[in-house]
Amino acid sequence: MSFSGKYQMESHEGFEKFMKAIGLADDLIEKGKDIKSISEIEQNGDHFKVTVTTGSKVNSHAFTIGQEAELETLTGEKVKAVVMKDGNKLKATLKGIQSVTELTDANTIVHTMTLGDLVYKRTLKRMS
Repeated sequence: MSFSGKYQMESHEGFEKFMKAIGLADDLIEKGKDIKSISEIEQNGDHFKVTVTTGSKVNSHAFTIGQEAELETLTGEKVKAVVMKDGNKLKATLKGIQSVTELTDANTIVHTMTLGDLVYKRTLKRMS
């Protein structure tokens, strides 16, 4: 199954606690808690380009499975990480945060970030 497509966030759980834990400013948390992001994923074999638009902020990065790439954290910091593919899951660790993006079916992506016992989970649905 290909990850390629354009997805809109339908729901998210644990946003405020998670963002506080990673050091995001309270005003940014307040602004971001009700914004529905749009993620566009282009997959060509093991190469991915991901563009996430949240309000007026656009974050774009590219990576190849198993190769080190520069990715941006939720706080805007650029870090080096390796994304691995495990079946229908993309996994990476960014500054101690475990990130798992799972294609649960042809139209749904669940993205989970875990820091210690804190979990931030987003569910995205394919746009028509």
